[in-house]
Amino acid sequence: MNSRAFITGVSGLELSAAEREFIRLERPWGFILFKRNIDTPKQVIHLVQELRNAVGGADAPVLIDQEGGRVQRLGPPHWPVYPAGARFGALYDIDQAAGLSAARLSARLIAADLLDLGITVDCLPLADLPVPGADAVIGNRAYGTEPAKVAAIARAVTKGLEQGGVLPVLKHIPGHGRATADTHFRLPEVDTPRPELERTDFAAFRPLADLPMAMTAHVVFSALDPAHPATTSATIIEQVIRGVIGFQGLLMSDDVSMNALAGSIAERTRAIVTAGCDMVLHCNGDLDEMRAVARETPELSGEALQRAMRALASRKAPQQLDRLTARAELDALINRTGMPDA
Repeated sequence: MNSRAFITGVSGLELSAAEREFIRLERPWGFILFKRNIDTPKQVIHLVQELRNAVGGADAPVLIDQEGGRVQRLGPPHWPVYPAGARFGALYDIDQAAGLSAARLSARLIAADLLDLGITVDCLPLADLPVPGADAVIGNRAYGTEPAKVAAIARAVTKGLEQGGVLPVLKHIPGHGRATADTHFRLPEVDTPRPELERTDFAAFRPLADLPMAMTAHVVFSALDPAHPATTSATIIEQVIRGVIGFQGLLMSDDVSMNALAGSIAERTRAIVTAGCDMVLHCNGDLDEMRAVARETPELSGEALQRAMRALASRKAPQQLDRLTARAELDALINRTGMPDA
């Protein structure tokens, strides 16, 4: 039985009877967890199993945003703190090999934490390039401001996740770094000319076009499509994401419930699907909104289904890891930057 083309959040630490029935009937392709869903390791393991049991799929992907820095859904006292992306960039500027090693080690350790819980997908790495005057929503999550450097660190992060048996999601394609607003609250518009975008923002994503999954940016690029953010722009998805960047993996929207998008949840969902995204992401756990998303998303079929299948098939068996040694090595590398914890 095919899944529907959406990924859903849920409201709390365990499934309600209504959520369980919704999942059984509507068959989301996957799930995403947030801090509201996290208490203890035992509880998370149980919730992940509940989700998979409800959808009837032992391999249903379970996603999380576990970057390090200020974007960590898992944290103390049960899980360690990890460095923000900017610290890998700072170390890279001192010693390129050390910066890449630290990025890989951090992601490898994160993957071990996730796999212990049954979480198989991390919404990482970022290839966004922040610029002066941009909103701080990306900020020190970014690895740097130079495309080749950012792509190299993102590749190291990807390698660490893959070595730990966790799938990466590249974000926020084709670039969120220039946004002058937080898309959780309003829609940013970038008026940078296309040649400059291709030289900078898009260039950071191009070397990562082989990644299995990517998440769109709710950002208007007026030089390409002044009427629609990338998430709902057929022009940007076809010409830039699939064209200039060359990404051929599974393309999911950023959260459909963010205020950057206009219209009802149903209208937003239709626009995302019509524009060419393979998958609609809904995060806030509001059951009425979840139902609206489900009504407007098709069953996975055709090329979208093939991309989804290829993405899941690309997950590798985890390699062995001595966590204490790896963490000590990571801390020693990061301490070379002299930057405060973030």
